[in-house]
Amino acid sequence: MRTVFTTCPLCEAMCGLELTVEGDRVTKVRGDREDEFSKGFLCPKGASLGTLDADPDRLSTPLIKRDGEFREATWEEAFAHVDERLKDFPDRDAVAMYLGNPVVHSLAGGLYAGPLRKALGSRNVFTASTVDQMPKHVQVGHMFGGIFSIPVPDIDRTDFMLVLGADPFSSNGSLWTVPDAPGRFKALQKRGGSFVVVDPRRSRTAQAADQHVVIRPGTDVFLLLALIHELFAQDLVNLRDLAAHVTDHSVIREHVEPFGPDAVADRTGIDAGTIRALARRLAQAERAVVYGRIGTTTVEFGTVASWAVDTLNVLTGNLDRPGGAMWPLPAHSRRGSGTGKGFAIGRWHSRVQWHPEVMGEFPAVTMVDEIETPGEGQVRALFTVGGNPALSLPNSARVNDALSSLDFMVSVDPYLNETTRHADVILPTPPPSRRDHYDIAFLNNSVRNVAKYSRAAIPLEEGRVDETEIFFRLATIFSGLGPKADLDAIAAFQLADLKKKAGADFEPEGETREERLLDLKLRTGAYGVTLRQLLDNPHGIDLGPLTPRLPEILRTPSGKIELTPQPIVDDLPRVLEALRTPETGMVLVGRRHLRTNNSWMHNVPALVKGKPLCTLLVNPGDAGRIGLTDGATAQVTSRIGKVEVLVEVTADIAPGVVSMPHGWGHDQPGTRLTVAGEHAGVNVNLLTDDLRIDPLSGTAVLNGTRVQVVPA
Repeated sequence: MRTVFTTCPLCEAMCGLELTVEGDRVTKVRGDREDEFSKGFLCPKGASLGTLDADPDRLSTPLIKRDGEFREATWEEAFAHVDERLKDFPDRDAVAMYLGNPVVHSLAGGLYAGPLRKALGSRNVFTASTVDQMPKHVQVGHMFGGIFSIPVPDIDRTDFMLVLGADPFSSNGSLWTVPDAPGRFKALQKRGGSFVVVDPRRSRTAQAADQHVVIRPGTDVFLLLALIHELFAQDLVNLRDLAAHVTDHSVIREHVEPFGPDAVADRTGIDAGTIRALARRLAQAERAVVYGRIGTTTVEFGTVASWAVDTLNVLTGNLDRPGGAMWPLPAHSRRGSGTGKGFAIGRWHSRVQWHPEVMGEFPAVTMVDEIETPGEGQVRALFTVGGNPALSLPNSARVNDALSSLDFMVSVDPYLNETTRHADVILPTPPPSRRDHYDIAFLNNSVRNVAKYSRAAIPLEEGRVDETEIFFRLATIFSGLGPKADLDAIAAFQLADLKKKAGADFEPEGETREERLLDLKLRTGAYGVTLRQLLDNPHGIDLGPLTPRLPEILRTPSGKIELTPQPIVDDLPRVLEALRTPETGMVLVGRRHLRTNNSWMHNVPALVKGKPLCTLLVNPGDAGRIGLTDGATAQVTSRIGKVEVLVEVTADIAPGVVSMPHGWGHDQPGTRLTVAGEHAGVNVNLLTDDLRIDPLSGTAVLNGTRVQVVPA
C-alpha cells in the first residue's frame, strides 16, 4: 500500500487527489488537503477515479473489425492495419479527423494533438470546440489577437459578479479553472460581496446567488447589449487604467442604440428596471466581473454575446484588474511583445456548405455533409480521438447514419461506445492512473497561477501502449514513415528543433519524450520553473494571484484591444432583426450535473445511481396545461426528431422552457457499456438542429431548440 498524489483529469478544476494504491489498483481517493490550488476540495467525479480506472468495460487491447465483428489484435497488427488501409486514400482531404473534449484533459493531447492534425494533412478537421466554446476563441481572437487569450473572473478578489448561462457549482468552472467554486462564491458573499445569476433554470449556482434573473433562452445577447447601452445612457462608462490600451470606445454607443432595456424587455423576459439596476450594480461596484459560458456560446449569436461580455468588463474598467477579468500566466507560457498578426478566419472553406475555416477546423455540424456528399474530396475515412460525435453532435440520427457509411474509421478511445462501434480499428488509451499528468490547456484558464505535474500513479502494464506513443505512431503513419519508425530519433530531432527556436542552451531533463518536451517549455517559460521542481513538489507550486498583463498579452497589429471588430459589428444587424422577430412556443435547453461530464462517466455505478439524471424538466404550469405529471413520459418533437423522456416537474425551470442534459442515449446496439446501458437515458441531440449555427464561429446552436411537448 502506498500514497500517490496527482491531479484529477476528469473536469477543468484541476483538483489535487490523494490516491491509495494497492498493487495495481487505486483503492481509495481523497482530496489532497496540501494541494496548493484545490486545498482538499473533491467532487463525486474525482472520488470515483478508482472505479473509473478499473472499469471492466474499459478496453486494454486494440480491436480490429473483421467480417463485421471486433477481434482483439496486437498493437503491431493494429498500427500495420491502419497504415495499409490509409494507402487507399491518397487524397488526404478524403480523410477527416474529429478531436473530442478528452484530448485537452491529457498531457499527450496537449503536447501532440496539434502535430497529429498537421501530420494528417487534411483540411477536414473537426473538434468539440464548435459544439462548445468556439465563439469565445473567435471573440478574443478579434479583440485581443490571440485565440487562447481568454480572461477569467478573479473571483477571490471581486466584489460583484454577474454570471450568465453558467452553473459553476455543477461544472466546477468552464473555460475557468476554479476548484471549489461553491466555497469561493460563499467567500465572496461572506466578505460583503454579491453575485447575480442569469439563467432560465434555478441551477445550483442560481439557488445560492443573491439574485436569480430568469431569462428567455437564447436572448442573453439582447440583455448584454442592453447593459452596454445603459452604461452609456447613465454615463457609467469608466475605463480606468484601460484607456491607453483600447481603440475608440465611443463608437460602441451608436451600435447598441437600438438595444435599450425597454426594447429588449419582452424578448428576454426581464423588465427594463431590472436591466438598468444590473447596469448600475456592475458599474458602481469597486471591483466587478461579468462571466458568460455555455448558455451564451452555444446559441445563435454566441460570438456577439461573448464580445459583449468582455466589452462590459472593458467599459467598467474591470478587465486586467484584480477582482475583474484577468489573464492567467501558466508556467509553460512566455510573455509576449504586445503586438502580433492578429486573428482571421477563412483561409480555406468547406467543400459542401462553404463554411470558412476557423482555427484550422470546420464546424463539426458539417462533418456529415462532407461524408454524405459525393464528389472530389468526399470524406470516406475518419479518425476520432477521444470524442463521441454520435452523441454530441446535433441531429445524431444523421450523424450515426453517416458514420456507418464510411469506408474506413479509426478511433483512439478506451471504450466501445456509440461512436467507436462504427470504427474498423479501436486503439485504447490507458486509464488515468497510468498516465503522467500536466494540464497544458486548463492552466490557461486558472483562477490562480499554479504549476503541477505528476507521474503515473501505477506503471503501464507490459504490452500496453501509452497515449503519447499512439499519437506518435499515427503521426508517423500519416507522414508516410510507416508504423515502425524510430520514435526516439524523431522525438530527439523535434526537441532539438524546439530548443533552437527557444534559444535554449541547456539539455532538457526527463525520463520520457514528453517529460523532456515539458521541461523545455517550463524552463523557457515565464517563471523558469523546472520539471525537477514540480517532481519535488507533489502538491504543486503556487505562483501567486493573477497579475495585470496588458499590453504584453495582446497580439493585435495595433497593439491595442480592438473594441469594435468589424465581423462582430457586421453581425449586429442580424441580432437586431432577431430582436424584432417575435418568438413563441416551448424551447429546449441543456444542463450540467455535478456527477457527469458529457458522455464519459455514465459507466461508473456511483455516478449514475439513485434518482435518474436524464429527465425532462418541466415547469408546473406547463405540465398542467400540457397534461404531464411527475414521473410520466413526455414526447418531445423538434424539426429534426422525436424522443420520449421521463418527466420531472419542478418550479426550478422557467415557464415555456424545458431542459434535458446532454451526453445520454446509451441504448445503441454494438456497444460494451454495461452500467451506462442500464441507465441509458435519452440523447437530446436527436432533437437539436444541425442547420442552426452561429455563423461567426460555426458553433452549433444547442440551446434554445424549438420543440413541441405532449404526453407520450
